[in-house]
Amino acid sequence: MLKSLLVATALFCFCSVAYSQAQPKLRVITLEMSGKTLQTELAYTPQQRFMGLSFRKELGQDEAMLFVYPVEQQLTFTMRNTLIPLSIAYISDDWVINEIHHMPVGPNQLFPSSSPAKYALEVNEGWFKENEVLVGTKITYTK
Repeated sequence: MLKSLLVATALFCFCSVAYSQAQPKLRVITLEMSGKTLQTELAYTPQQRFMGLSFRKELGQDEAMLFVYPVEQQLTFTMRNTLIPLSIAYISDDWVINEIHHMPVGPNQLFPSSSPAKYALEVNEGWFKENEVLVGTKITYTK
């Protein structure tokens, strides 16, 4: 009984620490759209997607995080524990941007996709506008 309690306490402490700091940098690929490139971290496991950019203090000018899902579906993102303002693009299975939203810092906000998406791409707020990347833009990638 005492051993079980100690294990449970240790797991709780580990999870509390794991969810209170930024995750390590993830595998990076290069995305290209409208003649611009982004060095993009891939978040494809449930844990990586859950943590996302939480607790990051900065995101480089041409850096991003791509959230990859197994199938197209309705997606909803939040700014939970996110310290930097972002823009998000919801992207179809065929790598076309369906919609773009601005996500200011702050709790209790939801940013749902209006149609199913397989990917969500987070960048610094305003990056899409500054780089003339619009809804309907096709994205390509290299490993």
